[in-house]
Amino acid sequence: MTPEWRKSSRSGTGSGQGGQSDCVEVADLHPAIGIRDSKNPDVSPLTLRRTAFASLLEGIKNG
Repeated sequence: MTPEWRKSSRSGTGSGQGGQSDCVEVADLHPAIGIRDSKNPDVSPLTLRRTAFASLLEGIKNG
């Protein structure tokens, strides 16, 4: 099954490849969460356990 990569709804168009903005994308890679750079979608993504990803998001939100 092909993962559905998502990026922030705040990502607009920009100077990236094909007029796309450069950003971080995430996908459910069951059982892990994948994180990749939209500029390099063919590079293997960073994978995190769900608990680690939740901790990462919490840390980002709390600064």
